[in-house]
Amino acid sequence: MSSILSYMPVVWIVWAAIITFLLVLLVYRSNLTRYEEDQIFLDEAANHQKKEQEELLAKVNKIQPLIRIVTGATCVLTVCILGVYVWDALKHLM
Repeated sequence: MSSILSYMPVVWIVWAAIITFLLVLLVYRSNLTRYEEDQIFLDEAANHQKKEQEELLAKVNKIQPLIRIVTGATCVLTVCILGVYVWDALKHLM
């Protein structure tokens, strides 16, 4: 068990890097959609706005799967870290 705990600083660094990457992705997505509203374009004069909004939506849809993957990795790594510490605490109590 002590060998597993000796790797924990590395695991914490990897966890922090993944969390940082997730936060960067969330801030980027938030900045993309900051000034966007739900709009309905009824006439041909607003086609350029419609095109801009579609391009923005494509960018958001492109990073959405990556956000889900990184969020899942963060959750799994968090559960693993907690599990190691709980397992170590239980071993020391028994």
